[in-house]
Amino acid sequence: MDGVFVTGTGTEVGKTVVAAAIARSLTAEGRCVSVFKPAVTGLDEPGESDHALLRRAAGSDQDYDEIAPYRYGPPASPHLAAAQAGERIEPELLLSAARAAGRGGGTLVCEGVGGLLVPLAPSFLVRDLAVALGFPVVIAAAPGLGTINHTLLTIEAARAAGLTVTKVVLTPWPPELSEIEVSNRETIAALSGVTVEGLAPLDLDEPSSWPRLDPA
Repeated sequence: MDGVFVTGTGTEVGKTVVAAAIARSLTAEGRCVSVFKPAVTGLDEPGESDHALLRRAAGSDQDYDEIAPYRYGPPASPHLAAAQAGERIEPELLLSAARAAGRGGGTLVCEGVGGLLVPLAPSFLVRDLAVALGFPVVIAAAPGLGTINHTLLTIEAARAAGLTVTKVVLTPWPPELSEIEVSNRETIAALSGVTVEGLAPLDLDEPSSWPRLDPA
């Protein structure tokens, strides 16, 4: 199964936007793209859900159960949101759902939840799902102060589990760069040996306007 796993240095760092941009870019190449996110929380909050944006970006006809088998209203860690709903996230169900989403000879774009060490179940981390799928990893990170430490720790955590990190995407990448943002990009690349690029803010209503984002 061909695919890419998009993770982040934490919450609200642009994982869904990066995953959507990758899905859109692969679709524009003529590839058949499916999308997957193991769990979505925060559905009680206004705005388009992560799984809906991913599906729209990929031009997919998957239903929401195929894209995100676990979905919860409160904005909480998946294991807590599941417990609050009287449920438990089952790792084997997640793996079978991800593999089912990726069947058909296309490319699966899988977006994680939070960072790599976020628990999906008490003894099953987002990183465990990434390892089980075996996809190369793209890391979404903020461009500003503090991102060097967060990003390098995420790269280290991925590599410690045998994962290959192909790219770091700093987003939203501002049109007018400060010395900090330029230094952050150069320093992360130099210390990790990973390609680092910036992704400008996207008009989410106009996928045709999005720049190409290659996962490799």
